[in-house]
Amino acid sequence: MRGAQDRDLKVVDPSSFNSIPGHGIEARVENRNVLLGNRKLMREHRVDFASLMSKAESLEAEGKTVMFLAVDSQPAGLIAVADTLKEHTAEALRRLHKMGIETAMITGDNRRTAEAIARQVGINRVLAEVLPQDKAEEIKRLQVGADGRPPVHVAMVGDGVNDAPALAQADVGMAIGSGTDVAKETGDVILIKDDIRDVVAALEVAQATMRKVKQNLFWAFIYNSLGIPLGAGLFYPFASLVISPELAGLMMAVSSISVTLNTLLLKGYKPSQWRGRGQHPTSMPQLQPARAPAGND
Repeated sequence: MRGAQDRDLKVVDPSSFNSIPGHGIEARVENRNVLLGNRKLMREHRVDFASLMSKAESLEAEGKTVMFLAVDSQPAGLIAVADTLKEHTAEALRRLHKMGIETAMITGDNRRTAEAIARQVGINRVLAEVLPQDKAEEIKRLQVGADGRPPVHVAMVGDGVNDAPALAQADVGMAIGSGTDVAKETGDVILIKDDIRDVVAALEVAQATMRKVKQNLFWAFIYNSLGIPLGAGLFYPFASLVISPELAGLMMAVSSISVTLNTLLLKGYKPSQWRGRGQHPTSMPQLQPARAPAGND
């Protein structure tokens, strides 16, 4: 619209308009049928773009998404658009790979465009030309281990309405905070900032939390394994070891306090992207649960 206004072009409202998810749009403008979309849309309407196909493939190899324009079932031109890669995307993916995590991109774009983008940022695997309603099924295939691959746990990162079913299907759905409300309501975690590195930070925080849980369980197990038999006098017949109820209660309190203090050490945890900067980050990975726990209003 802005481009048309800049060129003083007349913008005419269509007499009919239909959006076709995963394909494009069709409209009737000034008694002419207009189609704008991908190859699938053109094939379904039997519009032959053979004369422009080499140009389209060249644009797609550059990582651009090509839309085909047809008027009255005749080729009228190509429109190429390109997404601006989010800053730090390649860095975030390198760090994910260093953590041993495989990455994949699920997109409705054609394979040539998707693979060009994947090469730029270092994505391992590309699932291209996936319709919005099929994204959740692709996630499920990854989870159960289709095509001879082992089953895996899947974390899905998305920001659009089309991503909502896949976010719900994934083991962990991460919605970008700048995305649509539907995506944010569906995800398990919302990344408040529009920074893809927070995906890595969220995983690092989760891993640090699990380490603390295991440490606390270990020390609680050690205390109970020693403290309960001592308090019950089980060692008295063999080694004359016994503790008074008062001392046992004090030891229990000390045990609980030590576990709490160990957990509070997480407040000083810094994700790898912030380490060595000399000051505590003002914006640690800002995360919030997107779904309320069961039973809560």
